[in-house]
Amino acid sequence: MEIEKRFITAIILAAGESKRMGQSKLTLEWGKKSLLEENLDHFLDSGVDEITVVLGYQAAEMERLIGDRSVTIAINPAFSKGMGTSVVIGVNIMSPRTQGIMLALADQPSVDSATINKLIDAFNEQKKGIVVPVFQKKRGNPVIFDIKYRNELLSLKGDIGGRDIIGHHAKDVLEVPVENKGVLIDIDTPEDYRKLKPA
Repeated sequence: MEIEKRFITAIILAAGESKRMGQSKLTLEWGKKSLLEENLDHFLDSGVDEITVVLGYQAAEMERLIGDRSVTIAINPAFSKGMGTSVVIGVNIMSPRTQGIMLALADQPSVDSATINKLIDAFNEQKKGIVVPVFQKKRGNPVIFDIKYRNELLSLKGDIGGRDIIGHHAKDVLEVPVENKGVLIDIDTPEDYRKLKPA
């Protein structure tokens, strides 16, 4: 029996102020690209059907880096109020065809397209409402939410992402073991960047 491929919208949260970095972390070099470009290109190479990038802090510079990539750009004027405000903006403008909402962090450049596709395959095959990557028993990002969680995502406030929703629906969570430690790693501080950036 052929597995039904559901329409997945990736919402990439790229609006934060990078306070712990002391400068805009998404513009930092990552190999031959910026950290933001590296992240976006993994999603563009994956099986997601639509990509929305939510910008806020230094949005004009981020737009310049995104260039002509085929993504939808949304601006969050309330970005200083936290990640939840960006999730709401992304969910509000996604395609009416969306069946799965993948929330992703823009500062996880090591999450490759193979890892993203493994989560999508699990979402299509297993019919659980929330799909979470797990590396060595630790949960990471990105996370896929079934469209039935749309209203709960729209009710997020402040600096809360999807973690509360995951906690409230433990029986509907599918943990997907992955080989990529990148699902646990985001780049928050100058030390993180020095340690992790490609040579």
